[in-house]
Amino acid sequence: MVTADDRERRAGPPHDPAPDLRSFAVHLRRTNGGVNRLVHAFAGAHGLHATDVRALAAVPDGEEPMTPSRLRAHPGLTSGAVTACPDRLERAGHVRRVRESADRRVVHLYYADGARAPARSQFRPLAEATEAARSRFAPEELSAALRSLTALNEELSRIR
Repeated sequence: MVTADDRERRAGPPHDPAPDLRSFAVHLRRTNGGVNRLVHAFAGAHGLHATDVRALAAVPDGEEPMTPSRLRAHPGLTSGAVTACPDRLERAGHVRRVRESADRRVVHLYYADGARAPARSQFRPLAEATEAARSRFAPEELSAALRSLTALNEELSRIR
């Protein structure tokens, strides 16, 4: 069991309880850079564009099945970037298209059978790093961090 003392030792010296905007910006850029390295490596290994990988990551994010139009509305993906993306993802074996509704124009995108394993393998270091970082904090701290990330994503979604 991880104690508060263990968390404190792993976290390093005490931090300012209210870091300034610059501190957040620096750490967000570093986090973004680390994630981008993994995204570009996966894209290169699978003959995809980084945008394709971002789109692929969005497929399981919604409460409803992903459609190309919902994909265009996903943060970080533009309409132009998404136009050919489902085609490339399908050709590469990462997604499958399913027409499930009475309106045959509506296409749902799902992970293709066997497509999750390569993605999980490539992004396992991110999952492990996230879990290692999470283990340094108490549940109430993690809840506050998640609320902060949720609020930031809400604010970012308003920017077009």
